[in-house]
Amino acid sequence: MTTLKLAISESQIQECVGRLAQLIQADYQDQPLLVVGVLHGSFVFLSDLIRHMHLPIQVDFIRLSSYDESAKSSGAVRLHHGVRTSVVGKNVLVVEDIVDTGLTAQFLRGYFEDQGAATVRICSLLDKPVRRRTSVTVDYVGFEVPDQFLVGYGLDYNQQYRELRALYSLEARTDGS
Repeated sequence: MTTLKLAISESQIQECVGRLAQLIQADYQDQPLLVVGVLHGSFVFLSDLIRHMHLPIQVDFIRLSSYDESAKSSGAVRLHHGVRTSVVGKNVLVVEDIVDTGLTAQFLRGYFEDQGAATVRICSLLDKPVRRRTSVTVDYVGFEVPDQFLVGYGLDYNQQYRELRALYSLEARTDGS
């Protein structure tokens, strides 16, 4: 049996999204920006983030996997669906739900650089540096979080809990309930 414990409230998330959007907007100052969401976990965050920005924006998505059903990283990043928009000469902002091992973020930076992007920056709602397996720069971080499995606000566990408006830690109950 599992229980949900509030980790980050809806109001904290929305305040953070506004702050990140201001930082991004200041850095790009009316330059066109291709915002690439990493499916599936980032779609809620990306949607809120771009509505706070006043920049010429294109949006595309990429689908990768590095997790299996056990909620642990497999260590291997697999590309399932690349972007359909040309990135050549463009400023690319990759929007992630969470960076933990750093393997996916490292893969994405290299992928877009190899595709000819002018710049590649990474924005992640959550950063879990305690789980790093490789050094990676996350340019915009919403919250640094401890080593807990989080769900809600687009993040899931076996395709459940994405619809929650706040973030919750998923905890196994040991009392037999």
